[in-house]
Amino acid sequence: MKLVTFRVADGAERLGLLLEKVVVLDLQRAHLVAAGCGHPALGGMQALIEAGKEGLSLVSGLRDVATPDCRYEVGVDARLLAPLPRPQQIRDCLSFDQHLIGCAEAIRVRMDLAEILPRHVSMIETMKSRPIYYKANRFAVTGPDTEVVWPAYSQLRDYELEMAAVIGQRVKNVTPREASGSIFGYTVFNDFSARDTQALEAGGGLGPAKAKDFDNANAMGPCIVTSDEFDPYNARMTASINGEVQSIGHSSSMNRSFEELISHISQSETIYPGEIIGSGTVGGGCGLEQGRLLEDGDVVELEVEGIGILRNRIRV
Repeated sequence: MKLVTFRVADGAERLGLLLEKVVVLDLQRAHLVAAGCGHPALGGMQALIEAGKEGLSLVSGLRDVATPDCRYEVGVDARLLAPLPRPQQIRDCLSFDQHLIGCAEAIRVRMDLAEILPRHVSMIETMKSRPIYYKANRFAVTGPDTEVVWPAYSQLRDYELEMAAVIGQRVKNVTPREASGSIFGYTVFNDFSARDTQALEAGGGLGPAKAKDFDNANAMGPCIVTSDEFDPYNARMTASINGEVQSIGHSSSMNRSFEELISHISQSETIYPGEIIGSGTVGGGCGLEQGRLLEDGDVVELEVEGIGILRNRIRV
């Protein structure tokens, strides 16, 4: 199932099921039609995630509710938001070593980014022995077809072609095999990066700060595909700017699985439903690697086969 959060004319956020590319079913309203009452599990994406298998079963049973006022056309009378507008936490991992290698090679020819190179070389070595990640700003989330206003302190603007797992069960100290049952679904993820600011912050050794922490820097969408309908290790990943393909990758090139990442993070630490675990950028999946950074007015489209297209416009 492809689950969305959307907004209609009254301004309220609603939980929906994407029936077709442009048709969304209002799940709470459909339940009201079918059962004569609302249901707490359909109050929003976080509520549905916390409801677990019972919540998904409830959604599945509403697919065929055909009442016209339960269905909306995306882009006409409904606008998609980030599918999980307020994640409980965002951790973005590094699970594609080809991305780090590609960035290191690109940085070697750019004097303005030279400060990042030692850090990237060190990260390549570190990720061979253990998963690494940073914690992103969970309040800086935006959805599809929105504008990302670039911070005035940065001139080097970049995209990151990623996907993310959405945690569906509370877990702690799990093995990779046990972790597989904790994944609710998957979405497309773009943690926009201010590369010049990243170079200034690299020497601090604490990871990215203002390089990735600005309003709308964490774009997600257009939906969450439930884990039973998506294979995260067999998906083509593509990035386009203004309709021109810039980056092509494949999820099969992940060096560590989501299950391994979750297992590592969960050691002596509880992971909660509604947390986001980013895959990191696929090899070749950013403008730095491709020699094409972002400019004012550029429309970035990230597509993960089986999930959909996440589209955002850059404004300076």
